[in-house]
Amino acid sequence: MSRLPPPSTHDCTFASDNTAGICPEAWEALEEANRGCVTSYGNDEWTRRACDLIREVFEKPDAEVYFVFNGTSANSLALASLCQSYHSVICHDFAHIETDECGAPEFFSNGTKLLVASGPNGKLLPEDVERLILKRTDIHFPKPRVLSLTQSTEWGTVYTLEEIRALTAAAKRHGLAVHMDGARFSNAAAALQARSGTSPADFTWRAGVDVLCFGGTKNGMMTTEAVVFFNPKLAHEFDYRCKQAGQLASKMRLHCAQWVGMLRDGAWLRHATHANAMTAKLTAALRDLPHLRFQAEPEVNALFVELPKPVADGLHRRGWHFYGFIGASGYRLMCSWATSEDTVRRFVLDLKLELAELK
Repeated sequence: MSRLPPPSTHDCTFASDNTAGICPEAWEALEEANRGCVTSYGNDEWTRRACDLIREVFEKPDAEVYFVFNGTSANSLALASLCQSYHSVICHDFAHIETDECGAPEFFSNGTKLLVASGPNGKLLPEDVERLILKRTDIHFPKPRVLSLTQSTEWGTVYTLEEIRALTAAAKRHGLAVHMDGARFSNAAAALQARSGTSPADFTWRAGVDVLCFGGTKNGMMTTEAVVFFNPKLAHEFDYRCKQAGQLASKMRLHCAQWVGMLRDGAWLRHATHANAMTAKLTAALRDLPHLRFQAEPEVNALFVELPKPVADGLHRRGWHFYGFIGASGYRLMCSWATSEDTVRRFVLDLKLELAELK
């Protein structure tokens, strides 16, 4: 059987939304901010505007906003600000802070322990959270202090408003603060807005979330994440944490200008909506193909699918990039702001060719 040439590399990868470049709105704002000399370390107009725009998005004028370079530092420093070393953080066993941050949350909090629970499709259940909180209350066990929720989840699913309210209520009953890992928060926001008109404020601070790590990189920006404290008291001396951890940018305007470019006309939601739509298109094309099984029904920009290994290997040889994820035959297909309909079409065509060669 004849084979098509490998796809072009600028839009072919389904490995991660990190592989896409900087989106036009962030790039344009970077160019604007790159003119002349500007006060350093965040004492500039770009940083002020970025903070104000984030406060507008969340309808929270008193929110404290800080910017760091990546999601690991955002999560780790935020959790450290909520914990003492003898505390613990409750999270899903697939949470990024548990599986992919190299012990950074424990390191920056001087030893805070992560307590994990399983849950369907990457989501925690209130009864499991409460069970962990009450598992032990003696002085010999690290005291639960924070509930960490991932929105959207590592399985490409989304907590509904009702689910978040139930989880935060369980946490608050026992005096826990609530942290939200929002590396793909924009995708969740786009999905919830389309589904039920739920606003970012509704499923964060109004639902009981105290601090959000608002992801920028995966939505088309470059090395910039926002840590948003909806409870300003919890941000006490967070600026010192950022400095000590090497997360205070001297040319802060170049980090914050990207947020201005993305937030001033709603590009952050448009790009997330596009990435979600490309995954929906991919899902529809794959749903009835033989030898495939979805591991979870996708709600945002990630599709988890079981493929025969020879098929996955064949797609890799054709130049398609994606990672194994759950189980020996589980793979993650991730769309981004830059994924095109033509990319989806070509991938599906190659996938069908590989399936046809199965013996």
